[in-house]
Amino acid sequence: MSIVTALFHRRVEQATPERTAIIDIGSNSIRLVVYQGPTRLPAVLFNEKVMAGLGKGLAATGAIERSGLAKARVALARFAAVAREMEVASLRTVATAAVRDASNGGDLIATAEALGLNVEILTGEQEAQGAGEGVLSAIPGADGIVGDLGGGSLELVRVRDGAICERVSFPLGVLRIAAIRQRGAGALDAHVAALIADAGWTGRGQSLPLYLVGGSWRALAQLDMALTGYPLPVIHQYAMSSQSIGGLAGTVSQLSKQRLRELTGMSASRAATLADATALLAALLRELGSATTVASAFGLREGLLFAALDPETRRQDPLIVATRDEGRRLGRFAEHGDLLDGWIAPLFDSDPPDQARLRHAACLLADVGWRANPEFRAERGVEIALHGNWVAIDASGRAMLAQALFTSLGGATTTPAPLPNLTTDAALDRATAWGLAMRLGQRLSGGLAGPLQRSRLSDDGSTLALNLRHADVALYGEAVERRHVALATAMGRGAKLLID
Repeated sequence: MSIVTALFHRRVEQATPERTAIIDIGSNSIRLVVYQGPTRLPAVLFNEKVMAGLGKGLAATGAIERSGLAKARVALARFAAVAREMEVASLRTVATAAVRDASNGGDLIATAEALGLNVEILTGEQEAQGAGEGVLSAIPGADGIVGDLGGGSLELVRVRDGAICERVSFPLGVLRIAAIRQRGAGALDAHVAALIADAGWTGRGQSLPLYLVGGSWRALAQLDMALTGYPLPVIHQYAMSSQSIGGLAGTVSQLSKQRLRELTGMSASRAATLADATALLAALLRELGSATTVASAFGLREGLLFAALDPETRRQDPLIVATRDEGRRLGRFAEHGDLLDGWIAPLFDSDPPDQARLRHAACLLADVGWRANPEFRAERGVEIALHGNWVAIDASGRAMLAQALFTSLGGATTTPAPLPNLTTDAALDRATAWGLAMRLGQRLSGGLAGPLQRSRLSDDGSTLALNLRHADVALYGEAVERRHVALATAMGRGAKLLID
């Protein structure tokens, strides 16, 4: 089966993908997320949460407060109704620490069952497994410790080589921290040190990053971006040093809840617990010995989806899957991106694997701007690259993706802000060359498969040749020749047309 035929069949199969959903009954919030799209990385179709605070007061009373149960009933009824209206094919409902530990957790389970929801109560180990799987889903090469902070518990998971290794769960949810800190200065540090030591995790983070999962720590990353003026407000894979976390611990304690909300847009309930979450993270970093943190937008819910996949699907590159799906939806011809990448690849055979996949992603997105106003197509490419909901890509990678699309969509060889602040000049130069090659391929082919399949590019070190069949010579018009010369010049080569 040819690549064109295979891609056509994939397009037909994915024309009306089924919707799946997860209701996550957490200690701090209850959330419904509905997914639709590629199995490896479905897009979020709907996402809503209710800050029910089921874990509030749990440490003191052992029970979920009545107000929390009331909010949960309303939220679950709405979420069940929304799932029905959206015709969700598969709905999974899970509950974590608050329901697991509360003496009246059964009351909430009964409410859910009356609504037709079958609730799975996850153990601490299952929570840890899910969080680890979530990080591996979005950062396949993750090598370190995953820390998942919820309202009622903290899970730590060692991940390496695409697998889950040791894992542990602690009763250190963000809603429990205030009570510990009220015991006096140093109480939280001592408590964390004792728990980590008893579990045998002291020093395990030496030379390893701590991957941050959970709304509280994502909010902390948002705050750091706001305070430092970081030019790319994308949380996923945003890194903070242990020194930065230490400084944030002092800063957060001095900022009013109103100021926190103004800086980040976080909810009042999140702002109220951010100081506790930051203090816990600072203590945890000291005990684990980790010097760096990396925020993850994926966690338990995504991990549950990832864990259910077959091994072959799990091995798929999530960036390539997502950009291919986006290109299929927004571009003119489904097969174009893969063919374009194969066509320009001979010019860039020295690209390391991490850059080759970025080039592939850029080609998959090469046609996403065709409906935009011609004056703003280049800017559209930058916006999609920088702000798209991609995973398995860091800020430098987004900048290279943006530069390639900017150039290919008519932005020439200039570099728009904020790309120079996100990666090196050498990386941007390489991405510019990709963009020029993509631009040549699109002009030559008109976005169609045939011209790309019947022609080829070659580079002997001094000449960048475009080989065409005799029957296709008419395709080499003025615009194509101009783009051929521009690409060759940028790569320090001469341009030559060869007729087969």
